[in-house]
Amino acid sequence: MLPDDFLDRFHQLCPDAQKDTALASFAEPKSVSFRVNQLQAEPEPVVAALVDQGVDPEPVVWAQDQDIAAFTCGPEQREALTHSAEAESGDIYIQSLSSMLAPALLTPASDDWVLDLAAAPGGKTILLAEMMGNQGQISAVEPVRNRFFRLKSNLERCGVDNTRVYMKDGRAVGRLKPESFDRVLLDAPCSSESRFRADDPGSTFHWNLRKVKECARKQQRLILSAFDALKPGGTLCYCTCSYSPEENEQVVSHLLKKRDAALLPTELPIDNCSPGITQWQDKSLPEELAHTRRVWPTADMDGFYLALIAKAA
Repeated sequence: MLPDDFLDRFHQLCPDAQKDTALASFAEPKSVSFRVNQLQAEPEPVVAALVDQGVDPEPVVWAQDQDIAAFTCGPEQREALTHSAEAESGDIYIQSLSSMLAPALLTPASDDWVLDLAAAPGGKTILLAEMMGNQGQISAVEPVRNRFFRLKSNLERCGVDNTRVYMKDGRAVGRLKPESFDRVLLDAPCSSESRFRADDPGSTFHWNLRKVKECARKQQRLILSAFDALKPGGTLCYCTCSYSPEENEQVVSHLLKKRDAALLPTELPIDNCSPGITQWQDKSLPEELAHTRRVWPTADMDGFYLALIAKAA
């Protein structure tokens, strides 16, 4: 069972048109999504090799339209996919579809200097490197030691060579490297509400409203650091895998109050999303937060929140 407090808030947030599918997704087995890593492999032979190993990949049309070679397969094929030669070599990377949206939204150029501020385990960093053709420069930051080494290992396995990895607290980066980066991606550590499973009490064991507020305090410091590290004229993508407004709209609102930031329209190539809210528990929020997007879970996608933010030139 999911926590009552969580369900009450979810019902308040989720549009009626999305609600049945979203709630069902917490109980149903989810499909497995992955990308062909186009830094070192071509989609067609990789898919053929996976089929030979008992995997039946289905292309994800919206991702393929953006030159992301994303596929899904049934949950019963997870083990075969995970232990495939292609996964072990880095020719594919298992990654949620929702998390592929952030690099696609950020659209880095091949000569950009990009900051990935909370980078482990590295799926978004690898996709950024792919989108940049392994050119330009990426600085990937991860403060937790074991996650740092996992990030480094994943980047090496997947052939990423335009990225330097730093074991740093992201909250200090804006002070250490002010106005340095063309693009910044902050997938902030959060309460991980999109990973809840109705049949797994462990998935919600550590969740409560106090935890949500603790996460929000850290996120507020991280988003200020991310924005301070951004060059004038640069773009920041802020995202979480939480539904809570405290971790999403209210964090972005905090940035708007503290810095000269502007929200850009967040156009997503999917239907299972809704605009950010401008009212929560009798508190009004800036109207421009309607430019942000909350992604609702389905059988193929996890929940997510994304905001695209510009710094004036």
